Amino acid sequence: MTEQPETRFQVEIGPDVEVGVYANFVSIWHDAETFTLDFAAVTRPPFPVEDAETGEEYTQVPTRIVSRVKVPPSQVFEIMRALNTQLAAWEQETGRERPGGLGGDVPEA
Repeated sequence: MTEQPETRFQVEIGPDVEVGVYANFVSIWHDAETFTLDFAAVTRPPFPVEDAETGEEYTQVPTRIVSRVKVPPSQVFEIMRALNTQLAAWEQETGRERPGGLGGDVPEA
């Protein structure tokens, strides 16, 4: 069997995307074909609300989606591994650690 040559991506980024957008919240959901990451920013301070139907009180946090990224399932484990690698490097560089319960290895694909 012939060995396949290494694949390398040449990644370019346009000036309109290069600066990025700020997000301090992400909602992740999926369907049969796609994982969707909705990155959002909190737009105003949280405030108490009462559910009109149940009377239950909760805190509402106003947010606005600043970017939606759709990813095929085949890429999810690659993203998890890359995030884990970058987080470990950040921890080593800054001396800071992950909050309790957010550690460990990423499962193999």
